[in-house]
Amino acid sequence: MRTSQLSRRLKFLLFAGFLLPACLFGARPNIIYILADDLGYGDLGCYGQELIETPNIDRLRDEGMKFTNHHSGSTVCAPSRASLMTGLHSGHLWVRGNGNVQLREDDLDITIARVLQDVGYHTAMIGKNGLGCNGIEPGFANRKGFDYFYGFNSHAAAHYYFPEVVYRNGETVAFPNNRKHTGDTYIHDEFMKEIMAYLDQRAAQEQPFFLHYAALIPHADLVAPEEWVAPYRGKVEEVDPFPGGGGGRGGEYGPVQEPRATFAGMVSRLDWEIGEIMKKLDTLGIAEDTLVIFSSDNGPHSEGGQDPEAFGSNGQLRGGKRDLFEGGIRVPMLARWPGRIAAGSETDHLSAFWDVMPTLCDLTGATVPEGVDGISFLPTLVGEGEQAQHDYLYWEFKAKVEKRAALTRHWKAVRLGEDPILLFAASDLAEERDLAASYPEVVDRFAKLFEEAHVPRQSLAPKQAGNRP
Repeated sequence: MRTSQLSRRLKFLLFAGFLLPACLFGARPNIIYILADDLGYGDLGCYGQELIETPNIDRLRDEGMKFTNHHSGSTVCAPSRASLMTGLHSGHLWVRGNGNVQLREDDLDITIARVLQDVGYHTAMIGKNGLGCNGIEPGFANRKGFDYFYGFNSHAAAHYYFPEVVYRNGETVAFPNNRKHTGDTYIHDEFMKEIMAYLDQRAAQEQPFFLHYAALIPHADLVAPEEWVAPYRGKVEEVDPFPGGGGGRGGEYGPVQEPRATFAGMVSRLDWEIGEIMKKLDTLGIAEDTLVIFSSDNGPHSEGGQDPEAFGSNGQLRGGKRDLFEGGIRVPMLARWPGRIAAGSETDHLSAFWDVMPTLCDLTGATVPEGVDGISFLPTLVGEGEQAQHDYLYWEFKAKVEKRAALTRHWKAVRLGEDPILLFAASDLAEERDLAASYPEVVDRFAKLFEEAHVPRQSLAPKQAGNRP
């Protein structure tokens, strides 16, 4: 068991005061981790997108590193983000699907924010709360290691770009003129104000910071300000208006007159936001002191009027959101840290969301919590030291049927319900050719791996308040 928060603070003071020279403390970078929502592997220019313009995100590639074999924590929002936060794959997570569930209290689920807070980082999350799905308690982010939180506690509410309420720490922030699909406060404008103010505040401090910006874009609803939709009229082949509906448990999606132009405009709006963040870092003179990572929580969605095939959102990959084929879990990741990450570099290192925590621990001197599944990819980022490798990556997700998948450097296996295991060469990105009949011994190894990697959720520590399965 971990020590109390007071004990952790005392431990940090001793660590910082006696073990870390001031120059080393000052050399630790600020960290900004930006997460798009339902952005596909092929939705960015630097990953092959030809219709949607993403010059600022492409700049991250030009000035940093592009990952071509990086994977999300799951194929839907809540478990994917829980994996990011805790360093666990979905066979070991408490949060394994969407629904009324949140991470457990410390010490059962330890977050990136907590371990960075323990070594002196100021921590903030702005946007969509990644500590569960629905039923997340106000103030829960602060209890889980975030010094500051602004945004949505409910993923269902985060479908809407004109929310009636969001939360600042545990307090409600109301927008009385908003009505989910329409209103006078577009929430991404508020997110940008919060981010700019936060960066101004932190730049005036010597303390390093960790900012997790969890954007809503391009999750449905399909909504973007006119200035971002207009450039795509006539540029993209439009379809009939989407009448609204189809939101499922999350509520009804709003109507949209120009689905394709709107989706493209949403991605360009997100790209602009990243450009503004980069400009702010330059203006404040902290760009060289800041590691910026950008990724997406899962593959492309086909909801609210969006058709991922219209833009090749999954690139050459098979499937999309809710699939464990590569289109549902292989995601873009870009990392920029001027002077430390080689500009224009690229890697096919096999990695996943659960590697982010140990990487940031490796970077900052934080202690990696016991039992995490991740492996630090810091040697790959900075080109120093020997890079450890995964034996495999593993996912499980229950929708209509139980889905399981595992990936090695050479093979990818997928099982849907009780159907036979499908086996693909890892180089077969489209997962077109099932090789199971030709390699039964490989199939047998994956069958055993599926059982070894899975820990039944009910066998984990007893559930607590707010952890309703």
